[in-house]
Amino acid sequence: MYDYVIVGAGSAGCVLANRLTANPNTKVLLLEAGGRDWNPFIHMPAGLSRLVNHKAINWNYQTAPQSQLNNRCLYWPRGKVLGGSSSINAMCYIRGQAQDYDRWQELGNPGWGYRDVLPYFLKSEDNGRGADNYHAVGGPLSVSDLRHTNKLSHAFIKAGRQLGFPENPDFNAARQEGFGFYQVTQREGRRCSAATGFLDPVKGRDNLTVLLRAQALALLWDGQRIRGIRYHHNGRDVEVEAGEVLLSGGAINSPQLLMLSGIGPGQHLHEHAIDVHLDLPGVGANLQDHLDICILQKSSKPVTYDQPNEIAIGLNYWLTHAGVGSSNVAEAGAFIASELATDGRPDIQLHFVPAQLDDHGRNRLPGYGYTIHACYLRPHSRGEIRLQSTDPRQPPHIDPRYLDDQQDIDAMLAAARIAREVMATPAFSDFRGPELLPGNECRNDEQLLEFIRRKAETIYHPVGTCKMGSDDMAVVDHQLKVHGLEGVRVVDASIMPELVSGNTNAPTIMFAEKVADHLINNSAIHHADAA
Repeated sequence: MYDYVIVGAGSAGCVLANRLTANPNTKVLLLEAGGRDWNPFIHMPAGLSRLVNHKAINWNYQTAPQSQLNNRCLYWPRGKVLGGSSSINAMCYIRGQAQDYDRWQELGNPGWGYRDVLPYFLKSEDNGRGADNYHAVGGPLSVSDLRHTNKLSHAFIKAGRQLGFPENPDFNAARQEGFGFYQVTQREGRRCSAATGFLDPVKGRDNLTVLLRAQALALLWDGQRIRGIRYHHNGRDVEVEAGEVLLSGGAINSPQLLMLSGIGPGQHLHEHAIDVHLDLPGVGANLQDHLDICILQKSSKPVTYDQPNEIAIGLNYWLTHAGVGSSNVAEAGAFIASELATDGRPDIQLHFVPAQLDDHGRNRLPGYGYTIHACYLRPHSRGEIRLQSTDPRQPPHIDPRYLDDQQDIDAMLAAARIAREVMATPAFSDFRGPELLPGNECRNDEQLLEFIRRKAETIYHPVGTCKMGSDDMAVVDHQLKVHGLEGVRVVDASIMPELVSGNTNAPTIMFAEKVADHLINNSAIHHADAA
């Protein structure tokens, strides 16, 4: 019998395990379907390029054919390892815009406005620049400036100035707009994943049990209450009881587990011969993601990261934790308000990579070049997660329905045009070779849209499939409790009613901080009342 069982040792699960076991009387079981984060390329930031397609640490999902993207099935990597996707991502520390959270509150989620959530961002943070109104020191999550940056990344920021955009040293302060270097989740040049920051310091606690390669199978019922969970570990199925189950599997796995447990859209569950315990139509719906298009330019000089001397870089890195090996590769970025942003808020995000990046880095290109990722921040298209099988080990059906909404098509065209404008500035004159993608033959919006349909990919921000709210399609309430149930909450990126304007790792960590604080305070009140 545990006080809490946490499903998923990713960005949220590691936070929950840390905070909840601070009370030695609270007994916690943390289940992780993947293994230990032993791979050295996890901890060496530039090693992220070696983690693509790594089956031992990656779910390696594929979407359904996307009708607006030439019926392509897109690759969706997700972390299957201690730390989850925070162990394989590009470490960019971005919170989004204040208006994102104020909007959530307007949608019927009290306590989720920007002023409410900022303290929980601060609670996690140990920022290398020190503390101010927007940052804190002393938290488990190290946030720092990059130790190494490429001269092309500096040219990118100069290009922004030449186009009239401000330089922004801190995308997480009062203003998000502008060009600048990303701060990253690193500690002394090493990746600071959720596992490194939150789990490693507490894994020796007697009241915390961490099970690796433990696949969650189904929630256990007791009337209208969840009493525990069934999971598979070491060749056998095991059932444990818990005061509360906290689902932190992410936007794909959490709705999958709910549906396998009889919680979800009734008709869909009937189709799979699953007993419907709770007809909750929003489970798996509202899927949102940032679609991304890469503009690639050849470099006339060998200053990129395309042909690395891996032995020299690796040796220097392991001796100093500095140099190219400490780069997150996506070193610089920008937030821009396009002509479609009627409210003036940035609606386009750029990530600059001083290397040729095609097909998530799986397609290695000859020579030297540099890349701008461009994505639209607030997509209107909505997809869904559905079951393909009642076997929990089989991937669910993932259909993001990219570009189903014409507004997203218009915005992606605007993003691609902006990226090409940046590439064409005098800042890159000393390095500019021919445009590789989409290529000089792409001259109008019709051709640019064809390129987007052919080459656009995810930038790894799926959210929304167990959305927070009070409407008919909401799955959890503002305390992240599943509507109509006791004993289970969802604490991960799936609870976002709308996608934040930026990367999703920092917000997910914040969710867990906020819920852990609520659970700890409520437990203290309960014990005080009992006394």
